[in-house]
Amino acid sequence: MSKIVAIVGRPNVGKSTLFNRLVESRKAIVDDESGVTRDRHYGTTEWCGREFIIVDTGGYVTDSDDFFETAIRKQVEIAMEESDLLLFMVDVTTDITFEDEAFANVLRRSGKPVIIVANKVDNFGRIGQTHVFYSLGFDEIISVSSVNGSGTGELLDRVVELIGADEVQEEEAKIPKFAIIGRPNVGKSTLVNMLLGEERNIVSDIAGTTRDSIHTKYNKFGNEFYLIDTAGLRKKAKVDEDIEFYSVMRAIHSVEEADVCILLVDAQTGMESQDVNIFHLAQKRRKGIVILINKWDLVEKDHKTVDAYKKTIEEKIAPFVDVPMIFVSALEKTRIHKAIEIAVEVYENRKKKIPTNKINTTILPLIESHPPPSNKGKFITIKYITQLPAPAPTFGFFCNMPQYIKENYKRYLENKIRENFNFTGVPLTLVFRKK
Repeated sequence: MSKIVAIVGRPNVGKSTLFNRLVESRKAIVDDESGVTRDRHYGTTEWCGREFIIVDTGGYVTDSDDFFETAIRKQVEIAMEESDLLLFMVDVTTDITFEDEAFANVLRRSGKPVIIVANKVDNFGRIGQTHVFYSLGFDEIISVSSVNGSGTGELLDRVVELIGADEVQEEEAKIPKFAIIGRPNVGKSTLVNMLLGEERNIVSDIAGTTRDSIHTKYNKFGNEFYLIDTAGLRKKAKVDEDIEFYSVMRAIHSVEEADVCILLVDAQTGMESQDVNIFHLAQKRRKGIVILINKWDLVEKDHKTVDAYKKTIEEKIAPFVDVPMIFVSALEKTRIHKAIEIAVEVYENRKKKIPTNKINTTILPLIESHPPPSNKGKFITIKYITQLPAPAPTFGFFCNMPQYIKENYKRYLENKIRENFNFTGVPLTLVFRKK
């Protein structure tokens, strides 16, 4: 399971700018006005072969009666609790402020490892200004400029060193983990309770009742796995309570931990934008995916409704449409055991290893009959294919000019692999290397 690193500090010290640089995106809003970051932002970064999650937090302000500043303070405290490492950002262009000192006291009480990140060190003259921050009581200061990127390599080296390797529990590693994910109030806890035949989780009509990710071992009908009932993932704009922010943190943990993600969609509202975002979160993490359209008993339907519903969902999740969709009613126990059977099949597909000889004898003739388009008169030749060692199916294509393989041809190759080998519900990774 990936480690979480939180960027914390008072307002307007450059936390969001550093976050954007580390995740190589413009995901966080950056502004000179303090307090712009109200919702938490999440991103994944990789350094020296280690991948971890970065969390951008709002500016921490003590003793404030402002509603938003109070909410931000609560959420920062939760981020600190959930994180494995804290990056305490300060601004070298100002002296140590009262907020810096107060926040340092909070960080010391957290018991988490802390690195002081001295920001805005844009020239050598400012390096000497960083030593004053040792008075905050932490042993390590790393100077950076989040604007131009200087010092971030050293910072990432130290982050990777401190968070160490991912933890793997050997006993549980052999047992599949299925995470029940989706927006709040789509019936996740009801599904788990019906599968287990008991009131294992609290069920309520109030969105966000599940505040934590709950692991339950399932051992029935010849199947053994862990069911993970996650807190509902909600649009960031609506995460305005500290308890819901805690739920989002735990839900991200659960996706990271799972082998297969079972995405529940409310049949009455259809697949909304947040459902698509959750789907892509699981897809990017290379998890197996099963889509359950829940509350199907409440929908008026005819013989064309199922096909139309599937087509609408496929249009929203394209191009990855080789995903099983099952229409269920968790409350009525309709097809929920079928859903588990499909999830087990997806888990097996994700573990599948295709022999090198078999994939070459199957796919190479298809490539010869439909070769990659030439580029500026240069012809691309794919000589060899093999499945690479990886947690999720990854295929290496060895060719003379890998840089000229276009996206539409990559999709063609993926489709041919899917047509000849069953990888339903599993994202595939295709990499092209020079032979």
